[in-house]
Amino acid sequence: MRIKWFSLVRITGLILVLTYHFFQTKFTGGFIGVDVFFTFSGFLITALMVDEFVKANDFKLMAFYKRRFYRIVPPLFISVLVVLPLTYLIDHDFVTGIGKQIAAALSFTTNYFEIATSGSYENKFIPHLFVHTWSLAVEMHFYIIWGIIAFIIAKISRRYSQDISSVAVFRSLLAAVATILAIGSFMTMALGAIGLKDFSPVYFSSVTHSFPFFIGCVLGVMTGIKNHIPAYKRVTARVNAPIAAGIMAVSFMPLISLGYVMNFDSIVTYQGGMVLAAVLAGTMIYGARLLHDHTPNINEPRWATFLADVSYSVYLYHWPLYVIFSHMMPNTMAAIVTTIVSIILSAISYYILEPVIAGKEAHAFGQTFTWQQLQWPVLIVAAVLTVNLGAVVKSAPQVSSLEQSLWVGGIYQDVDKITTTHDAVLAAVAPKGKDGAVKGIPAGVSIIGDSVTLGTRTYLGAHVANSSIDAEGDRTMNLAYQVMMNQQRSHILREYVVICIGTNALDDYAVQTTKLVNDLAPGHKLIFMTPYNQHATASWNSTKSAVLERQLAKKYNFITIADWDKAAAANPAIFQGTDGVHFAGRHAGDVLYAQVMNQGLKEAKDKPAKPGK
Repeated sequence: MRIKWFSLVRITGLILVLTYHFFQTKFTGGFIGVDVFFTFSGFLITALMVDEFVKANDFKLMAFYKRRFYRIVPPLFISVLVVLPLTYLIDHDFVTGIGKQIAAALSFTTNYFEIATSGSYENKFIPHLFVHTWSLAVEMHFYIIWGIIAFIIAKISRRYSQDISSVAVFRSLLAAVATILAIGSFMTMALGAIGLKDFSPVYFSSVTHSFPFFIGCVLGVMTGIKNHIPAYKRVTARVNAPIAAGIMAVSFMPLISLGYVMNFDSIVTYQGGMVLAAVLAGTMIYGARLLHDHTPNINEPRWATFLADVSYSVYLYHWPLYVIFSHMMPNTMAAIVTTIVSIILSAISYYILEPVIAGKEAHAFGQTFTWQQLQWPVLIVAAVLTVNLGAVVKSAPQVSSLEQSLWVGGIYQDVDKITTTHDAVLAAVAPKGKDGAVKGIPAGVSIIGDSVTLGTRTYLGAHVANSSIDAEGDRTMNLAYQVMMNQQRSHILREYVVICIGTNALDDYAVQTTKLVNDLAPGHKLIFMTPYNQHATASWNSTKSAVLERQLAKKYNFITIADWDKAAAANPAIFQGTDGVHFAGRHAGDVLYAQVMNQGLKEAKDKPAKPGK
């Protein structure tokens, strides 16, 4: 029995996820689309469990697992095999460690793989092609555990029900256990998020992120598919189609609004935001269930049922395809191409391949297909794609060129810290003036940067004369300020101070940048290396940071701009196939970065130093 209007719930979840991945800076909360899917899955699975128990007075665990296997596993295998040949279109760095990613995806452990490897759902230099399968892992863990719980409850209900029916016992126990697990899961997320800067561990974990499933489970017990509790029947009798449609609308609109206002890095998201999304999803499901009962003579639009049918496979395809296409074409075009190709591949998978793999007849394009008809073409293509999978995995680098550059830069960074400590000791015993200050400011250049600088520090150190470099990944302006002040207090901050920060600009970038300018000691010349992000828009903090730095250079004559933002934008080739921020150790990028910095230092040479107060 297919419930009409449930398609709109699935489509809502899909829209939220796609817009989040395609336009992450504008639709910052679209990740709640996963919570919509989770809630719907919990509802549907539990409602079907109730129907099965009502019909047979039993729940067959292995039959349940078999149905889940054929619905989830074949599409996943197919998507992995189909996507990998397309990786030849982009930089080889994007298949770094791909074997481990595939193993995690196919074993439904991607969520814990990402936690173990310190993966982030939002910010990775080289995004994992199958990071989105973390949600399948959580879903599969839910099915395994909830199936066992339902099996045990079914046995208890049959054995110990006396004064009330076994169905009532089954429903009551399912609802009670689901409620307890929903509360427990949410509390572990809410408490576990306290003190975190990166929320990925509580986001990915099956323990902390399973509460949407159990919220859906409670709803599934209440409404069911074919069998309902008396309270639901009373509600159905009191509402009509417009009211049911209104319930859907008043839950849909806040879900879309949350997609705009929620943020992955906000603790509010984990201490109430996602629970609210799950409750709204449940309300929308409830409204759809009511609307089904009150529209017996109205059919769902064909486009809606089609998109609902292929939504799972579209989810599987869209992320790796988007990663590939977004590094081949502008973002909007990549989003369009990704959506079209995902829908086509998903339709072939859902309507033809999945049924015949399960031993059923497939019906598509007015034709009927059977395994006997398709077995040889399917087996040959599968064999070719499997061989390709092995070739991609075997040739995949274990460390990307960017990671290698950062690793080498980190080694030099550690070595230089020894030299910096040595210089600080010498400065401490150097002759002092009457006012206690060290006589003179050390000549040369102090470069303070983030991961972009760290990735090119070997080349930079050899091509920027008399320079010292202190660079670190994920460094923000407030951290750069601390480095500058520590060097200044140790009297090792050199005459020219180059600040290469801004890509990781936080909301307080203006306050921190102004603070750095104000607290720089007299006698120094300040050079801002403007940040660059190929995907940034005018609303991004990194873009605003560059604008502020240019304004400060006009206001203070001791500040110079080394315009990396402008130079990098004029040379897009050095970012081809990268994340659009780092040039992955490419020589052309190293050369350009050093040239821009040296040009800034050349211009600063003819400017005055910061005057005394």
